[in-house]
Amino acid sequence: MSLAIRPMVEGDAEAVIAIYQDGIDRGDSTFEAQAPNWQDWSASHHSHSRLVAATESSVVGWAALAPVSRRQAYRGVAEVSVYVAPSSLGRGIGSLLLTAMIDSAEGEGIWTLQSSIFEENTASARLHARHGFRIVGRRERIARMTHAPQRGRWRDTIILERRSAHVGNE
Repeated sequence: MSLAIRPMVEGDAEAVIAIYQDGIDRGDSTFEAQAPNWQDWSASHHSHSRLVAATESSVVGWAALAPVSRRQAYRGVAEVSVYVAPSSLGRGIGSLLLTAMIDSAEGEGIWTLQSSIFEENTASARLHARHGFRIVGRRERIARMTHAPQRGRWRDTIILERRSAHVGNE
């Protein structure tokens, strides 16, 4: 399987949203109950640093950044999301996406990447740790799941961050 990490284009929208919905359906990725439409998804993410992992025939993963605040002081801080299609898990695609995302983010002046992960999602926590993220906090019972089969279940999250060694150190 030939795989390329490339910038996301609007033509990838259907695959990106489908992979996001798969992550929602698996239950350990997000509190969201339903993937948004493309316009809402796009509006909530930075216009830069949107990447996909693609084979010759399909998109099998994506990574994107969302601003953590509209305040100017936080312009270099972003939340990273990485999602891989269920059929492509365990092949190193998340690692390739996160490596490329770190490079892209730093190229855009992002000095801190953060991620909020369900504590049970140990694969994602390990992935982030391998790429220099460290646990900086834990939120206990931060929110309840709103969709089946976990509707009403309180969840804890761990907060991870990665500080750039190159950007924001002046």
